[in-house]
Amino acid sequence: MIKNALFAAILAIAYAKQLGIVYLFDPMKKTGVTGDVRFEQKEDGILVAGLIKGLRPYNRHGLHVHQEGNISPSCLSAGGHFNPTNNSHGGPEDEERHTGDFGNIKADVFGFGQVYFIDKRITFQGNTSIIGRSLVVHTSEDNLGHKTHTDSKITGNAGGRLACGVIGIWNN
Repeated sequence: MIKNALFAAILAIAYAKQLGIVYLFDPMKKTGVTGDVRFEQKEDGILVAGLIKGLRPYNRHGLHVHQEGNISPSCLSAGGHFNPTNNSHGGPEDEERHTGDFGNIKADVFGFGQVYFIDKRITFQGNTSIIGRSLVVHTSEDNLGHKTHTDSKITGNAGGRLACGVIGIWNN
């Protein structure tokens, strides 16, 4: 009994100190999009921060956590948006949304997209854990489920997949 309690305490401390990280790339080497995004537990949620390079200047690109950690071929095996609550697609501020719906990133004149926001739905453990899942950058702007396109409530009509990577634990 004491061993189990000690083991649980050690695991809790380990998870509290762990961070998440993903390196984004195009497995087919067609787009040149790369980047890295870090995930850090804060008091009010998980801070998602990073830089993505090689985007179309001045364009918005959908950014989502996808269900699977399999990114072959060309990010297509990543599955749909991470959605353990079985909700419709939405924007990051919407009450109803997939857990993996992060909205859009906007590229600057040089094709760099800054990622920096706090998300209150994702976690590092449990049924909303992002560890072992994929992060995907899409070709088009996510309409956040607010349009009438047939894919709006499923994918935000964000288009194909530019780059992806598997989210892992980062021991700083």
